[in-house]
Amino acid sequence: MSNYDVYIVGTGMHAFGRHNGISGLDMGEHALRAALADAGLEWSDVDAAVGGSNVSGKPDSLVSRLGLTGIPFTTVKNGCATGGVALSTATDMLTARRANVVAVVGFDKHPRGAFASDPAAYGLDPWYARTGMMVTTQYFAMKTRRYFHEHGLDEFALAAVSERAFANGAAHPMAWRREELTAEQVRSSAMVNDPLTRYMFCSPGEGGVALVLARGDRAHDLCNRPIRLAAVEVRTRRSGSFEVFSPWLAPRPIHSPSIDAAAAAFAAADIEPGEVHVAQLQDTDSGSEIIHMAETGLCEHGEQATLLDSGATHHDGSMPINTDGGCLAGGEPIGASGLRQVHEVVRQLQGRAEGNQVPGRPTVGFTHVYGAPGLSACTVLTAE
Repeated sequence: MSNYDVYIVGTGMHAFGRHNGISGLDMGEHALRAALADAGLEWSDVDAAVGGSNVSGKPDSLVSRLGLTGIPFTTVKNGCATGGVALSTATDMLTARRANVVAVVGFDKHPRGAFASDPAAYGLDPWYARTGMMVTTQYFAMKTRRYFHEHGLDEFALAAVSERAFANGAAHPMAWRREELTAEQVRSSAMVNDPLTRYMFCSPGEGGVALVLARGDRAHDLCNRPIRLAAVEVRTRRSGSFEVFSPWLAPRPIHSPSIDAAAAAFAAADIEPGEVHVAQLQDTDSGSEIIHMAETGLCEHGEQATLLDSGATHHDGSMPINTDGGCLAGGEPIGASGLRQVHEVVRQLQGRAEGNQVPGRPTVGFTHVYGAPGLSACTVLTAE
């Protein structure tokens, strides 16, 4: 253990779903108080904080509820990658020795219906929205269709991802969708954008998640089994990659921010993808999870169908993915989603998962988020 190492010593979560009469800030406060209690700390013990929310208020306003202690509080907003960026920002505070204990919180409360975005916010002209391309379901369907054509995959793989996600969600008390669905039910549900049906997409939702981080010289005093944040890396898109709200498409996209962020995280942690015991991948839709399996290095392109058919990605398989049901079963409150991934992996590595526990005492975890307009954040976590 080095004093420069960063550990997660507390986790807290407000259940995802729909919660009438409860605001996004309420859910963020609930999660943050739960994480502090998990670490055995008071708000006055926290040296700094970072928070993220897309539409549900300013996270730094939580100080009025938790205590006006004067600490620095940074607010971030990076689409679906908000949680990963918040975690990276908190880690930088610790490694720079600007703080000993940092709290991270994310929350959101989205209305029903697909996410709506203003093209001007992404540097695009109004024509882009008039064509329908600001509707993200179209983008994910096009990317899936192209990827599946290039690598010989079909809709049966898409349904297998959703079937497993809903099974994991049914076992997890914090998930929104708590009912199992068969692959046939997934395939036969209403078509949204070909080849993706209703149950192959996540839904905008509500929820909150918080983590408490500490430097190595404090972590083992605060937690019986702290989880080391071995790496957290953030990358943006390169020229030629096909991303959300991209106004053009390269003939042969060979890169994505997910490839770069994952490779950087594994290199920084000095760990190979094959050493991962449990993973969380962005599954805005089932096609995205399949693409991200290969982009993050967990498998080869085109190998996904074999892994899904074999049960390798189930919680008791050789490559457990999205053991809490992911976004497909949990929904996606944007500010909380990336932190939910880390919350789940930490609990898995500590042997206290709230749903399906990965057997065999896992010690290496990986998380991956992806957000508009082409941003990815990845982490590698290890248990000692």
